[in-house]
Amino acid sequence: MSDQNTSEQKQFEEFLAFQQGVIDEFRANDGKVGGMFEGSTLCLITTTGARTGRPRTQPLGLMQVDGQDLVVASAGGAPTHPAWYHNIRKNPIVTVEKGSRTFRAIASIPPGEERDGLFAQIVAQEPGYGEYQKNTDRVIPVVVLHPVDLAPDRVKHLGDELVEVHDWLRGELKDLRRRIDDVVEGRAGDVAAAADTGDASVLARLRSHCLDFCHALHIHHAGEDIGAFPVLRDRFPALAPVLDRFAEEHKTVVELQNRIKALVEEFAPDRDDPVRLRAEVEDLASRLEAHFDEEERQLVTALNAMGPAPERG
Repeated sequence: MSDQNTSEQKQFEEFLAFQQGVIDEFRANDGKVGGMFEGSTLCLITTTGARTGRPRTQPLGLMQVDGQDLVVASAGGAPTHPAWYHNIRKNPIVTVEKGSRTFRAIASIPPGEERDGLFAQIVAQEPGYGEYQKNTDRVIPVVVLHPVDLAPDRVKHLGDELVEVHDWLRGELKDLRRRIDDVVEGRAGDVAAAADTGDASVLARLRSHCLDFCHALHIHHAGEDIGAFPVLRDRFPALAPVLDRFAEEHKTVVELQNRIKALVEEFAPDRDDPVRLRAEVEDLASRLEAHFDEEERQLVTALNAMGPAPERG
C-alpha cells in the first residue's frame, strides 16, 4: 500500500472514531454534545446502506422550519453528496434520534423552488450553510424528516384518502361481481325473460354499474399517473421503480376494463355464456385487489408524509 493510501486510510479511521465519539456522547447526554458542537442542535439519523443494506448512523445538524424537522446534505461543502443522502434515495425510511426521543421517519427531498425556499430559511438561521453552498457547484439538498410512528391525529392525510378510495372501489367491484353472479347462478332465465318482454332493467342495471365502475377506476388511475406519482418520484426517488410498475399495471387494467365493457355491452342472454363474462370480471378483480394492496403497502406512508388530504366539498 502506498504512503498516500496509508495516510488516507488513517484519516478515514480517525474520522470514524471522531464520529462514533459524537454518537456516544449524544446518546449518553440526551442529545447534548460539547466541544465544537456546543450549543448546536444535533440529531442522529440511521439509514440503510444503499450498497450494503446495513444500518449506518450519522450525526447531523437538525434544523426546523415551520415546525418541520430538516437536515441538510451539505457534507461541509464537499463536491459530492454525502453517503447518507444516497442511502435515503434508495430507502427513505430512517430512524431519528432527537434529544431523548427515538422515532422512525420517512425522508423526503423537496424539489426546485420548494427546496430553494427552505434553504433560504435555513441560511437565515445558520449562515454557515450558505458558505457551504458557495464552496460547491452541486445544489445542496434539503431533506425533510416526517415522523411515521407518532399517534395518529384526526386529520385525514393523502395516504388515508388513497385507502378510502380503494375501499370504495373494492365495494363497487364486489357489487359488480354480485350482479354477474346473479345472472350466472339461477337468474339467467329472468334476464332472458326480461329481454324477451322488452323489460331490460336487469341488463341495464348491470351495464350501468359496469360503466360507472370502469369510469371511476379510470379517473382514479389517471389522477395517480398525472398527479400523485410525479410528485412522489420527485420527493422519494427510491419509489421510482415501484411507481413505474404501478403505471404499467394501470395500462393492463385499462385493457381488461375495455374487454369487460365490450362483453357487458354486447351480452345477449339467449346467445352468450355469462360464465365467460364472470371469468373476465374475476380476472380483473383479482388483479385489482392485488394492485390496491401493494399500492397501499408501498405508498401510504409516503403519501401521508406529504400532508393532509384536501377538503372535499
